[in-house]
Amino acid sequence: MSAQTLHLLCQEGIPVVHLTMGHWFCGITTGITLRNAYVRAAQFQAASEPARCLALAKAIVAAKGANQRTFLRRNASPPPTADLDQMAELLTKVEHAHALDQLLGLEGNLAARYYANFSALLSPRDFDSSWEFTNRNRRPPKDPVNALLSFGYAMLAKECTIAAMSEGLDPWWGLYHQPRHGRPALALDLMEEFRPLIVDSAVITAINTGMVTAGSFVRSQAGCMLTDTGRKAFIRAYEARLDQLVTHPVFDYRCSWRSIIRLQARLLARWLMGDVPQYSGMVTR
Repeated sequence: MSAQTLHLLCQEGIPVVHLTMGHWFCGITTGITLRNAYVRAAQFQAASEPARCLALAKAIVAAKGANQRTFLRRNASPPPTADLDQMAELLTKVEHAHALDQLLGLEGNLAARYYANFSALLSPRDFDSSWEFTNRNRRPPKDPVNALLSFGYAMLAKECTIAAMSEGLDPWWGLYHQPRHGRPALALDLMEEFRPLIVDSAVITAINTGMVTAGSFVRSQAGCMLTDTGRKAFIRAYEARLDQLVTHPVFDYRCSWRSIIRLQARLLARWLMGDVPQYSGMVTR
């Protein structure tokens, strides 16, 4: 991409997202998008207040856990009743958590039960042993399912980074995820509730419909990676999911998942500014 093209995209407010071949989200080239410094000041102020950080973290963990449980209940065959009950019990404890570390533990326990049953969501057409999924692993992913999840989460982080920046927020300064060099912490806060709703759904669709097959990956001692053909196929599944329409539970109108990410970033900005009393995560029934 030429420098002149980048200049034009910056002038038009169109960001360019950079990912490595290993699916790492590197960063974004964008023009000057900050329009309201007061939003960013409110974000930094909230990040310095443990009570507000905890309030947002509870909303994030509750929404993510509820969506994981719903995704399992709807799609796993047979439904893992015992784990679903345990997840429901864990979700009741989220509201009573007194610290971020406690929430991290609850989030980890919810994720452990969720991923323990993830293989029940898979029904690949090629019935290849490559689709065996036993646990979530990354950096690098060691099997095709984890490679798809990692790539999908990198693209979702990109989407949430852009949404945060469009609202004048600093995507690198989180309230639940702690700031760390090279990590878009606020974007990770924003994306948690969307992991099962967008990425996991796209992964299941791509595998179960044969959009990606066992031949869509390259394995080595360094891990498992998508081929160019496999990457393009999964991007089609991911983009199709982003374009699907759903009714927003707060604003009560139908729009695409892509638009809902932007709406949640706007809702977060309004909560940080004190315009709304609480942040409500996106939860499906």
